[in-house]
Amino acid sequence: MSNDISLLRQAFVSQRQFYDDQNFPRGFGRSGNFTLLEASILEQHGVVLKGLYNKTLEPQNEIQEQFFAVVSGNQEPTNAIERAWIKYLKLTTCKAKFHTLFGRSKISSPAPQNPDYYSESDSL
Repeated sequence: MSNDISLLRQAFVSQRQFYDDQNFPRGFGRSGNFTLLEASILEQHGVVLKGLYNKTLEPQNEIQEQFFAVVSGNQEPTNAIERAWIKYLKLTTCKAKFHTLFGRSKISSPAPQNPDYYSESDSL
């Protein structure tokens, strides 16, 4: 199967542009998560890709059938459109881990001060 981007784009033609204002309110290109090519793919073909992923559209050609197999988990992504959609899914469906510098538990009493670390000149 050819990975020529123009053939891939012809296989996923859509009349509408795809936007995900809930997850990417400033657009795919400005989010910082996608390359220019990936953002272009998602905007131009995302409606068809989402329809195939949600099973509201049936695959119309061999390339769409391969895409359906990839999003079903039967194959690994082999072209730019499949990789862009898998990346989109990872960013929108996987919970992001959030780490803070502060813990949730509070210290019940102040830590005892060790006299070895302090000298008389410290308390000015």
